[in-house]
Amino acid sequence: MSTVDLLPRVLVVDDEVRSQDAIRRTLDEEFAVLTASNADEARQQLERFDISVILCDQRMPGQTGVVFLKEVRERWPDTVRIVISGYTDSEDIIAGINDAGIYQYLLKPWVPDHLLGTVRTAAEAQTLQRSMNRLDVELRTSTPVLRQRAAHKLERARRVFDFDRIERAPGSPLDAVCEMAARVARYDLSVLVLGESGTGKELLARAMHYASPRASGAFVVENCAAITDSLLESELFGHKRGAFTGAYEDHVGLFQRAHNGTVFLDEIGETSPAFQVRLLRVLQEGEVRPVGAARAVPVDVRVIAATHRDLEQRVHEGLFREDLYYRIAGVSLTVPPLRERPGDIGPIAQRLLGEVGGELGRSCVALSDGAMACLMSHSWPGNVRELRNEIARAIALSDADLIEAQAFSTRVLQGQAGRSAALAGQATLLPASGTLGERLDAIEAMVLRETLLRHRWNKTRAAKELGLSRVGLRGKMQRFGLEG
Repeated sequence: MSTVDLLPRVLVVDDEVRSQDAIRRTLDEEFAVLTASNADEARQQLERFDISVILCDQRMPGQTGVVFLKEVRERWPDTVRIVISGYTDSEDIIAGINDAGIYQYLLKPWVPDHLLGTVRTAAEAQTLQRSMNRLDVELRTSTPVLRQRAAHKLERARRVFDFDRIERAPGSPLDAVCEMAARVARYDLSVLVLGESGTGKELLARAMHYASPRASGAFVVENCAAITDSLLESELFGHKRGAFTGAYEDHVGLFQRAHNGTVFLDEIGETSPAFQVRLLRVLQEGEVRPVGAARAVPVDVRVIAATHRDLEQRVHEGLFREDLYYRIAGVSLTVPPLRERPGDIGPIAQRLLGEVGGELGRSCVALSDGAMACLMSHSWPGNVRELRNEIARAIALSDADLIEAQAFSTRVLQGQAGRSAALAGQATLLPASGTLGERLDAIEAMVLRETLLRHRWNKTRAAKELGLSRVGLRGKMQRFGLEG
């Protein structure tokens, strides 16, 4: 069995080859991507392979994506279904959400990181759902042995999302964040998680869910910035048959599906004032009124919200309701960006190296000291998500098992953000006082580091520019701690 066979399979159904290729490039580092140009080809793939996630374009020759996904739901119910289209199709897709069991609706033009994150979450959801289905069967048998086995499985699931699984260095600023989150997790308080994109806000929210009394309930995720207001309202609160054109059956919203569990609302700062009013009513009354329904439905959920925005500033600007802000921000947690916790870069990089290396069949790869020093000097505006992509790129471009700095992108080696961070780090080497020799050593170390960065840590080229032998350069690098 090849390494590709071990990856979750994603089927992309789109009649445009360029769209297929774009999605493949985005996903093929983590998934085995199959393609089909029409429904007939897709059926052949579904009959031949166990497909975890299907991504289907809404507008295809012969039939729409929603119509085809309804068939997929009936014949291959375990496959998670995602439809991709534009705003003009939103009403048709809303109408077909229940019939087709659509997990997510992505708008064009989609953002690569968001697409990858959505598919990643969908694949995880399929795995967890299958585990829960097996768990449910075992619980219904009511035998002591199987009940004990089911309890062990639940405990293992809780360990997977434990706070200790959030990679960080000893003494990291994340320690205080995780400690506070662990304390809050035990109580039914609403939590607002703040932080830049890619810092791991959803990971923290999952850890809180599985550390809470609601761990046996569902943990559902919705990106509030990814879909329109009308679709978001239907997705979260549900709709009744006949609520709008094409609503042929009732649709149960995420709040009802998460009853006794947790709802994670990502990017809540992007919601419109009109939607905020509806959400506030749900949180205040503890019940949802599906679109077109005459009566509200009681729901017992915990809400964890997240945003990269300064919500207090948006409240002052009149862009976010003050009453909703205080409702969701029972406790606020801020996940610091990677540039503010540089000590975490090393442990996170090593863990990602193992994870991505295993996914790509290169589990024995390692980072050279120069490569690690290069990672440490970058400011990582994309945070952990950017770091993961960079490591995946380096593994793919390196034939040797020891990855050198030159395998990284120019953005990391010589980009403005990386250069600014590197030079700022070098400036700390310049003492405000000291002997002439000490100050000259600090300047020499700065020149060495700058030259190595500019030459992508190629020691031969750096030594030639500086008028040193390769052995002499290595000696100076060891002297100034630039390479172990």
